[in-house]
Amino acid sequence: MARKINYDNWSKEELIKEIRRIKETKYGLVWHRDLPEEKIDILINPDARTPSEMFPNEMAGKPFPILKETKDKEINGDKGKPVNLLIEGDNYHSLAVLNFTHYESIDVIYIDPPYNTGAKDWKYNNDYVENNDPWRHSKWLTMMNNRLRLAKWLLKEDGVLICAIDDYEVNTLGLLLEELFPVLEKNLIIVEHHPQGAGSTAVSRTHEYAYVLTQKEIGFQGRIVQEEEANWSLKRSGQGENNWRKNRPNQFFAIYVNPENLLVEGVGPALKGNDSYPTGITEEGFIRIYPLDKNGRERVWRYNRESMQELIKLGQIESSKTFSLSVHKSARSVTTPIFSVWKGARYNAGTSGSNLLTEIMGEANTFPYPKSLYTVYDMIAMVVRNKKNAIILDFFAGSGTTGHAVLELNKEDGGNRQFILCTNNENNICTDVCYPRLKKVIEGYKNPKGENIAGLGGNLKYYICDFVEAEPTDMNKRKLVSESTEMLCIRESAFEPVQDESGFKIFKNSDKYLGIVFYEEAIDAFKKAIKKFEGHFNTYVFSLGDDPHEKQFADVKDKVTLCAIPEVILKVYREIFK
Repeated sequence: MARKINYDNWSKEELIKEIRRIKETKYGLVWHRDLPEEKIDILINPDARTPSEMFPNEMAGKPFPILKETKDKEINGDKGKPVNLLIEGDNYHSLAVLNFTHYESIDVIYIDPPYNTGAKDWKYNNDYVENNDPWRHSKWLTMMNNRLRLAKWLLKEDGVLICAIDDYEVNTLGLLLEELFPVLEKNLIIVEHHPQGAGSTAVSRTHEYAYVLTQKEIGFQGRIVQEEEANWSLKRSGQGENNWRKNRPNQFFAIYVNPENLLVEGVGPALKGNDSYPTGITEEGFIRIYPLDKNGRERVWRYNRESMQELIKLGQIESSKTFSLSVHKSARSVTTPIFSVWKGARYNAGTSGSNLLTEIMGEANTFPYPKSLYTVYDMIAMVVRNKKNAIILDFFAGSGTTGHAVLELNKEDGGNRQFILCTNNENNICTDVCYPRLKKVIEGYKNPKGENIAGLGGNLKYYICDFVEAEPTDMNKRKLVSESTEMLCIRESAFEPVQDESGFKIFKNSDKYLGIVFYEEAIDAFKKAIKKFEGHFNTYVFSLGDDPHEKQFADVKDKVTLCAIPEVILKVYREIFK
């Protein structure tokens, strides 16, 4: 039975807000949207008397997230390649930071969130969500809604969201995605990831799903496979309407074969649908062959007359000793179509997921249910195969399969795609599973058989979410600026240190420079320093307001693009946490 709410102590404003909340949704997805992630139990606390107690503002009074680099985990394996990012911390805070560093910059978001099976597979407010929890689905939807609302601002205009899910929340997630991304086209792919079945006495599930949200005009690129050399029958043999003369008369005609050397010499004239046709030897002594089956029924060739003539000129139409005709197909690379059901060994989460992770990490690996590497690979590749500089984000990174898949794709085609992975460190998943896996696949490793597996190459920086106080004091603003270096380097993709002074820092990426000025008093020294370098400087200057001190940079205005900090960061956080 639902708990009765006592409205006696509610103010007029609170009552109006509650009425609007109740009336807000009449069709679509309905759940307790106001569940606070950090105070969920108050909803079943009989002492809660007002909405402010029941539904506190999630970020009210909370510090702002920043990033701190863990230098000893940096991997420099491929100079000139992009720097990949691994962020340890709650993904809500990581997404907040990324709204500053990567606003409208992500090509693909791929996520594999907890499936909410009720088997203690995820936590809400530090407690496992169990099967008998009456708020189970609302907690899951609140968690997903909060994060997807931040993530949506990271996608480029043509960006794609891919979300793996299973039967427990596939329907509710679909409704949530329609609400959050109403203009995107929603596709649902079924993946047979567990072909042996779940062992249930009821229907034994073998599959899971992936929602793929795109702009309508976005096309997918299937897997590139190598077709072997082969001979295909030239005569269509199926039972469909398109296999018969009456439905495709332009593909019914004679093909001429020289009986002495079995060379295909040409084609006969075009025939109308009911025309009779000669069957004897031609004046040149060639045999006329028509697409007739063993019962004498009139079928059709695979190609029309014009296409057939071209293939004959190329020598691709061949005749056997019994005058059976075939088209010769040379070995070639072809792109497979994207089907709505994915089946095959490459998608098996056992052999290509758990077993592969154990091969990389050793028998001590205890991470449960990793995705098949090739499921994630194909999901990402179908979107960015032709985008070799794409940025891919996974904010439920788990064991790091998405990062591994991006590295594999880059190795295959020489791409410069970058991944950003976000995960908490519950059960040391980030420090003991995700990071070591990425390190091994980048640098190479020895498998359990003692074989050396070559590294895929790449670079990685490791960050941990930290916080600064959000109270808008001058001291806190200075503190935010002093702690913002890593965020600014990520925003500008400039990681190579050039000059490090107490009042300013300079970083470089190719011929682009990043300047950070921490004190107004350091502006003159900074200007003097940058005159030594060829190239433009994106420059962040400390200011208590939104003035980046343009007048003081007048003499180098053509060399700098100015931005006031921390205001540029605070503007993003105010919008997120309002």
